[in-house]
Amino acid sequence: MSLRRLVLASASTARLRVLRGAGFDPEVVVSGVDEDITRLSTELTVRDLALSKAQAVAGRRRDDSVVIGCDSMLEVDDEPFGKPANADAARELWHRLVGSERSLFTGHCVVDTSTGRSAVAVGRTTVRFGNPDPPELEAYLATGEPLLAAGGFTIDGRGAAFVDGVDGDPNNVLGLSVSLLRTLLRQLGVPIVDLWSTS
Repeated sequence: MSLRRLVLASASTARLRVLRGAGFDPEVVVSGVDEDITRLSTELTVRDLALSKAQAVAGRRRDDSVVIGCDSMLEVDDEPFGKPANADAARELWHRLVGSERSLFTGHCVVDTSTGRSAVAVGRTTVRFGNPDPPELEAYLATGEPLLAAGGFTIDGRGAAFVDGVDGDPNNVLGLSVSLLRTLLRQLGVPIVDLWSTS
């Protein structure tokens, strides 16, 4: 196994859990990139943010690292939604989500600091939302969980009760598709197994 460092350019605990569950032990370095940008489409927005985050952290590294940057947004009627600003925004968003199917986009960027090369792609997963009744929705909003995730929901927490299913990679909804990560690493000539934790 290689001693190269895998670096996650994100404070997301969900992304960290995904990577650890897949056999990695990444170093976490928050990028500090301003996420308040919007491009012509949700797909381009998450792509550009993932690229900016990965490059920001890679530019500060002085070792042989592989840096992963990601960004996720839920598309609702052609409009991108990240984390809701407050409970009222989350409530308004959920009123639009109930009983619908929406696309969750996650931008992924991998930068190899030893070569300076990068690879970028966007994963898309369809989320089928259930029908929480008003007391259930209010109870969910009161937990604060919807404010911590893109689109105001999770599939690995209390919000899982209100999601009927997903079509595509569920890890993409959690913020990082491991299979897409493997594809990007292959483009850079980095075997994914070389980054697995040795402990």
